[in-house]
Amino acid sequence: MLKRYHRDGDYIIKWDSIVLDKDLQYEEEPVEILDRDMHKLRTKEIKFVKVQWKHRPVEEATWKIERDMQDKYPQLFVDLGTTASLL
Repeated sequence: MLKRYHRDGDYIIKWDSIVLDKDLQYEEEPVEILDRDMHKLRTKEIKFVKVQWKHRPVEEATWKIERDMQDKYPQLFVDLGTTASLL
């Protein structure tokens, strides 16, 4: 069933602080890791992190594979000279 939309302004992206490329696209940047989780399969374990993205509210944080995030954004995992995954 459809519900009436109540405009509150949280969905609006502040365009003045976003840099667009020539195709009018931009890449989201992670701000911090909010949570961690692990999914256990039969033969392996997959670690996930909940990522807060720049220009997005906390409600829109997403779960990403920890290894992929470490490869792409190692600065998120640095904590006093050691990586968070080793702690």
